[in-house]
Amino acid sequence: MDQDPKSTGTAAIEHRSFARIGFLGNPSDVYFGRTISFTIGNFWASVKLEESEHLIIKPHPFHDLVQFNSLDHLVKRLEKEGYYGGVRLLMAICKVFRNYCKHNDIHLHHHNFTLSYDTNIPRQTGLSGSSAIVSAALSCLLDFYNVRHLIKLPVRPNLVLDAEKELGIVAGLQDRVAQVYGGLVHMDFSKEHMDKLGHGIYTPMDISLLPPLHLIYAQNPSDSGKVHSRVRQRWLDGDELIVKSMEQVGNLAEEGRTALLQKDHSKLLQLMNRNFDLRRKMFGDECLGAMNIEMVEVARRIGAASKFTGSGGAVVVFCPDGPSQVKLLEEECRKSGFILEPVKIAPSCLNDSDIQSLG
Repeated sequence: MDQDPKSTGTAAIEHRSFARIGFLGNPSDVYFGRTISFTIGNFWASVKLEESEHLIIKPHPFHDLVQFNSLDHLVKRLEKEGYYGGVRLLMAICKVFRNYCKHNDIHLHHHNFTLSYDTNIPRQTGLSGSSAIVSAALSCLLDFYNVRHLIKLPVRPNLVLDAEKELGIVAGLQDRVAQVYGGLVHMDFSKEHMDKLGHGIYTPMDISLLPPLHLIYAQNPSDSGKVHSRVRQRWLDGDELIVKSMEQVGNLAEEGRTALLQKDHSKLLQLMNRNFDLRRKMFGDECLGAMNIEMVEVARRIGAASKFTGSGGAVVVFCPDGPSQVKLLEEECRKSGFILEPVKIAPSCLNDSDIQSLG
C-alpha cells in the first residue's frame, strides 16, 4: 500500500545530525567488537528537503564550489578541501533508500523534492562529517515519504553505511549508530548478532553519566597519516597480535560501561589511555601521523587522559583534576597551535515513532 502523499504537505523538512566521538572501543566495530560513542552539539550537519516539481540535489555554495577566481584558486582549493563535497553523499543515500524500500515492498509516493545541506563539522577531524550529512538526509526522506515506522531503527545505520560504501568510503557502523540514535550509546557488534540480525545490539545510556570532556583538533590538519594501514588484512589473516589487541580494545567498552555506571572516573582515565595505546601498538606511528600523536601527547603531558575521537584528526580529553588542569591544557594547546573546546553532549534524537520501530 502506498504511503499517503498528502502527509508530506508543502512545509520544508529539516533535520540535524551531530558530530560524534568514539569514546571507548574504537576501532573494534569493524572487528566484531564493542564500542561506546556519543554525539556532540559542538558541530553538526543539517539537511533540508522541500517538495518540488523536479528532483533536485542542490550543491553547497562553499563545499561544492565550481566557480573559481583563477586556476591557482582552483588548485589551492582542491589541495585544502579535496575533490568531494556533499552532493555525492545526498545522491548515494537517495539511491540506497529507494532500493531498500523497493526490495522490502515499502511503496513510495511519486512526489519530487529538492535536497540541500549545510555543515560546520571540521574536515579531516575524525568527527564523522560525511555520515552526519547522510544520516540527516535519511531522516528527511523517512519523513517525506512517511515511512519512519516501516524502517526499523537498528537498520538505519546500515543504510547510512551502505550509502557511503557506494562512494568507496571505508568505515564501520559505530559512527552511523551514534548519529542515528544520538546521545550516548553502547554498541555490541559481536559476530553472533551481526550474522543473525545484520546489525549490532545498540543500548542508549544516560548522557549525565559522562564526566566533563574536552576536544582537541587542528584548524588545518595536514598530517592525517595512512589511517587504515594493513591492520584489516592482518586481522583477516589471523595475525595473533592484531586479533588479541582488537579483542582487548572491544573489551574496553564493556569495562567503560561499568565505570560510567559506577561513576568511576579514575577507571575511565585508564581505559581511555589504554584504548589509544592499543591502537598505536597495532597501527604504528607512521600510520597514525605525527600531528595526531602530538594532540594525544599534549593532553598526557599535563596528566589528562586522551585518545582519538575516530581514526585521527581530533582527540577527546578527560581532565580528572578539573578546571586547574583544564587551564594547563589550554596553555599547552595554545603553544602547540591546537584548538581546545569543551565537549557539549548532544542528547538522543529519537522520537516516539523511532522508539516504536524498535518493536
